[in-house]
Amino acid sequence: MRTTVDIPDPIYRELKARAAREGTSVKELILKGVSITLRSEAPAPKRKGKLKFPVIRSKNPGTLKLGPEGVYEYIPFP
Repeated sequence: MRTTVDIPDPIYRELKARAAREGTSVKELILKGVSITLRSEAPAPKRKGKLKFPVIRSKNPGTLKLGPEGVYEYIPFP
């Protein structure tokens, strides 16, 4: 597939010089960089703060059964 990418002149000159030093093409260096980027894991999204879940107390821990309407008894909704 053919695509167009705008690369700032200083970066392109550096890329071209490196390709010459390594005896390869600019295209091969770009494809190598894209391949490395795609193989690496994406960074986890940053959270703004610690998540806080509501705590629901039960008389018999582990046996709280809530239906669709039962949750309103324990968690106040606006």
